[in-house]
Amino acid sequence: MPSVLTKNGYRFFFFSNEGQPLEPCHIHVRKHGALAKFWVNENAMLAENIGFTAKELKEIETIVNENSSVIKEAWNEFFFE
Repeated sequence: MPSVLTKNGYRFFFFSNEGQPLEPCHIHVRKHGALAKFWVNENAMLAENIGFTAKELKEIETIVNENSSVIKEAWNEFFFE
């Protein structure tokens, strides 16, 4: 599980096996047992949520949008280089 960043107690990561065929760029987020998945496109889009509140999801979405280039770079380096 390569970690991309940690911010405000959230850990942003992806799994080394992200589907066959490979799913589009996305990031998983975990904090205190809650887990979410966001697609990383022009704007972050929630794909799955288990346990985060609406307020937390909005905060996570903002963090993903602010760090989308870092996330995409890590994704591409891991899966394509």
